[in-house]
Amino acid sequence: MARLRGPRGCPWDQEQTHQSLARCLVDECSELLETIDRGDLPHMREELGDVLIQVVFHALLAEEVGAFDFDDVARDINTKLIRRHPHVFGKDRLKNTGEVLAQWEVIKAAEKASRGETGPAPIFKHLPPKLPALMFAEAVAKQIKKKQLPAAGAVDAAKIKRRAAKLTRASLGRQLFELAAAAAARGLDSEGALRRHADRVTQRVEKKVRGG
Repeated sequence: MARLRGPRGCPWDQEQTHQSLARCLVDECSELLETIDRGDLPHMREELGDVLIQVVFHALLAEEVGAFDFDDVARDINTKLIRRHPHVFGKDRLKNTGEVLAQWEVIKAAEKASRGETGPAPIFKHLPPKLPALMFAEAVAKQIKKKQLPAAGAVDAAKIKRRAAKLTRASLGRQLFELAAAAAARGLDSEGALRRHADRVTQRVEKKVRGG
């Protein structure tokens, strides 16, 4: 990659920035997810390489301006994994996933305090603004359930429970496709509609939690 970016390298690679590569990373991750869904290990290997080169590319761009390099990226994640798994790398012992997740939140809170970050913790953890609407909605729903947030009036829990009992992977895919197709037939933006509704759900839940 350094050679591609170098004086006698590739014009396209030489022109790239973090911003111009952002969509490439999304596309490569989407292609990797497709191989995972298919259980296609030979092509998964290829797509993992495509994702990896995006990480290398961004690290090299940062190195060029003296910010950090690939070794720093690898070292940081290694240190974080050790710090967040004292039950593996330390003396703590945990019995199940529930205990692991509870400890995870305690460790992350301590990390935040050590950075001098004060104020009330966000009700919904930060989600990338470019996260696809369906992934965003799923993440919001999971946090409502995990944190037992007051969602009455924003989410019909009983209806969701009834629908969940009837869902299969095949029926879910069919229903989602039919909704997307119906939206297209009406000239409606299904991605935008879902994102706006999910945003309204978070706002209503946050208002309840804050006592509004």
